[in-house]
Amino acid sequence: MKVVVLGAGVIGVTAAHYLRQEGHEVVVIDRQPAAALETSFGNAGEISPGYASPWAGPGIPAKAIKWLMMRHAPLILRPRLDPQMLTWLAMMLRNCTEQRYAINKSRMVGLAEFSRDELKALRTRLGIAYDERSQGTLQLFRTDKQLEGSAKDVEVLRSYGVPYELLDVDGCVRVEPGLSGSRHLIAGGLRLPNDETGDCHIFTTKLAERLAADGVEFRWSTTVEVLEQAGGLITGVRTSGGIVRGDAYLVAMGSFSPRIVAPLGVRLPVYPVKGYSITVPITDATRAPESTLLDETYKIAITRLGNRIRVGGMAEISGFDRSLPPRREATLLHCLNDLFPGAADKGETGYWSGLRPMTPDGPPIIGRTKVNNLFLNTGHGTLGWTMACGSGAVVASIIAGKHPPIPTDGLSLDRY
Repeated sequence: MKVVVLGAGVIGVTAAHYLRQEGHEVVVIDRQPAAALETSFGNAGEISPGYASPWAGPGIPAKAIKWLMMRHAPLILRPRLDPQMLTWLAMMLRNCTEQRYAINKSRMVGLAEFSRDELKALRTRLGIAYDERSQGTLQLFRTDKQLEGSAKDVEVLRSYGVPYELLDVDGCVRVEPGLSGSRHLIAGGLRLPNDETGDCHIFTTKLAERLAADGVEFRWSTTVEVLEQAGGLITGVRTSGGIVRGDAYLVAMGSFSPRIVAPLGVRLPVYPVKGYSITVPITDATRAPESTLLDETYKIAITRLGNRIRVGGMAEISGFDRSLPPRREATLLHCLNDLFPGAADKGETGYWSGLRPMTPDGPPIIGRTKVNNLFLNTGHGTLGWTMACGSGAVVASIIAGKHPPIPTDGLSLDRY
């Protein structure tokens, strides 16, 4: 079978890998000149199944109001007369209940845990290196209130059997010695020792190179224009380079997925939530992070990637705006300087923004559509890097007509 994959970010490329493993002929189309040059390019670098949680949860509306008032705000909302934005926000608010949060989180954690295991297997099998580390994630609490509030998170981790460690100030500095100069800011921490880190862009680029050598066709600098349909099936993809035909079609275009399927009557509740990052070279390794640290106050991740530090976070709901306001860069620098002073050269920030494809309930959308040969793998939000390999394995099995390797209840578009 010939499968046409639309999108060459980490979601599309990993799906192409698993499709190729199934023995399919695979064509990947992307408007960029190479792999992972949009949302997969500058993400925070963390692979954190234990933190796979919906944004929509109890208490979030009240917290959001407080966040909007902060100087270094983790949430930025730019309201506009955009029906898609308003509909998405309303759907998200409906999911801010204990019951829906529990259901959505269970769907996300299962996929994320499976995905981490698949990534390890893939890494071993292909020998791909991408500045990876397996030294866990530390969620840092600056206040006693935050530390006390972690009790609910611990209950959830325990219920899913996720290993964790509750740390005092000394414990935080023990696992992240670079915090020794900022220990006065720390109340405690929650560490997940099984989490990993790595450069998503490097991984995706190397995997695409392996796939190309294995016969997967990549059509770079090619814009997807329209999906052509006849007789209840997709018959081809009209692109800037001509029509591409296949037997099955997989949409993995992130935040742009709804636009390409909407003319077919497929309503996809995925909306772009903008994130920012900076990447700075390390100047003093003794002051730099060892792995990933999540600053609970600012909702920002600070990650060691080889001889670099990646600082990423914030959630800006502003449509498809890709601008780079200096104020957001200042927030990222503030968080880095506060916790790891003197660790990096702040004159070379590698400032970047990306559009995370978010669903209103949290889990991605993976599987079939009402068009028989059209499939989806999108809506991973901030967890694309965490869930990529698992999602690719799942959707490849669905396309092949096989039983998926994990339960997929609640991951398809049918849940809406």
